[in-house]
Amino acid sequence: MADKLLLRALRGEVTSRRPVWLMRQAGRYLPEYRELRARGGDFLSVCYNPDLAEEITLQPIRRFGFDAAILFSDILVIPDALGAGVRFLEGEGPQLDPLRDEAGVARLDPGRLHGHLEPVYETLRRLRRSLPPAVTLIGFSGAPWTLAAYMVEGSGSKEYAAPRTMARRQRPLFKALIDLLTDAVIAYLDRQVQEGAEALQLFDSWAGVLPEGEFRAWCIEPATRIVAELNARHPGVPVICFPRGAGAGYLEFASSVRPQGLSLDTTVPMGWAAASLPGDICLQGNLDPLAFFGTPEAMLGEAARILAATAGRAHVFNLGHGVLPPTDPAMVGQLVAYLQSSGGSLK
Repeated sequence: MADKLLLRALRGEVTSRRPVWLMRQAGRYLPEYRELRARGGDFLSVCYNPDLAEEITLQPIRRFGFDAAILFSDILVIPDALGAGVRFLEGEGPQLDPLRDEAGVARLDPGRLHGHLEPVYETLRRLRRSLPPAVTLIGFSGAPWTLAAYMVEGSGSKEYAAPRTMARRQRPLFKALIDLLTDAVIAYLDRQVQEGAEALQLFDSWAGVLPEGEFRAWCIEPATRIVAELNARHPGVPVICFPRGAGAGYLEFASSVRPQGLSLDTTVPMGWAAASLPGDICLQGNLDPLAFFGTPEAMLGEAARILAATAGRAHVFNLGHGVLPPTDPAMVGQLVAYLQSSGGSLK
């Protein structure tokens, strides 16, 4: 396991070529995924079906030969397991029963977590057997702030005013929710490692809406506890954090949380990150997903700039966010072929 290319990079090694995987590499841009989803039922049912979730996870590995496979699931399975009433409506995104008071928080039941998520653990067990030997299996979770944002708002939002207001007006209640979710994330990711995950990613998708003090309280502090606890329980399993939209806050996040990997969103200048962020943290990212919508030459030029900016330090090639549904799979194939040839070996 330790010699896998992705794991070597996450240990801080400047590898002979850059390992590559893409966020949302399994999904709606692949015709084989769309065909399977058409007969798989609603989205959560697919996430909880080990036969389908295993196959979907494997599809991009077969097609492109990525260096890592990320478990096919969703960040909202934790709120769903706790009893938050998660639904995915076609064309509308996730909908949850809004959590706005002490009674709502009290109804959440951590005792349901592992039983509800047993199908996810079964998918991991199957993937450990079915993945090619050189491919790293990545498990993941949403971070406490992002999970709380969905749970309090009741849906996606641009501003997440409801959770931010609760955090200001009912701070002890909101902190109790964050603490509960932090414990749940630790328990969930710990179990993922037990069932076969070799690396973990923590997605804080809405970190970028918070001002400095709130970012520190609701993103940095929970992530620090999560990473420290997981590193203590599983010393050889690296944790990648993705506080999307953190901007200059990436520096404090990296210095405080000390993850093994730090995923950068598209807005972060890679040259600045390589020069400013702690040198023992592996950087991940950060090609713009829309680069796939231009010409192949322009896309590969952007990739080359990222490789040049990260020369001399550990780096995992990825996107600055997830693959978008209209993406042409042929463009993804050209990118991976380039990275797995001499283009990915710049140091």
